[in-house]
Formats: sequence, C-alpha cells, structure tokens
Amino acid sequence: MPKMKTKSGAKKRFRFTGTGKVKHGVAGKRHGMSKRGNRFLRQATGMVIVSESDTRIIKRNFFPYER
Repeated sequence: MPKMKTKSGAKKRFRFTGTGKVKHGVAGKRHGMSKRGNRFLRQATGMVIVSESDTRIIKRNFFPYER
C-alpha cells in the first residue's frame, strides 16, 4: 500500500503547536487595506488557533500522519 500524501495546500496554510492544536493565518490582509480600520489591521497580525471542530476535520482529511 503506498503512503498517503499530505495535501500540499494545507501544508502552506496550517501549522501545529507543540500540543497538537492547529494554527492558521488571519484572513483579510492580502489587499484592500485602505478600506479596513487600523484596529482590524492590528488585530489581524500573526496566527490564530483553529476551532476544535475544524481541527478534527483538518487533521483527518489533510494531514494523514499528524498527531
């Protein structure tokens, strides 16, 4: 049986914490920043933890060999 492959799009979009939680970048910062408020831009930096229900979906479907 051949190895299952990790989805290459998921590799670029998600990272794992040491405890196995999934992080993703905040949406809405690619273009059109002049429309958005300073508070939104400030809070949309860095990475955010994915919800628990979405974490199960991401791990099961996109990362077959993750924790």
